[in-house]
Amino acid sequence: MFILVNGEKTEAGAGTPMGVWLKEQGIDFKAVVIEYNGRILPEEEWGEVFLQEGDRLELLQFVGGG
Repeated sequence: MFILVNGEKTEAGAGTPMGVWLKEQGIDFKAVVIEYNGRILPEEEWGEVFLQEGDRLELLQFVGGG
């Protein structure tokens, strides 16, 4: 199945929990905010949301520097 991640079509396993998918992508849980189908998804819900065809994710990652 396909989902949109930051506007790009991306393949994902149907029914994959959000937290598992993030881990598979190597995304740092402490440095990301997720907008899931138009709403900010709190971290405590990442294990309760299962990806479905056509889901839209916007991932905002924090980067340190100086």
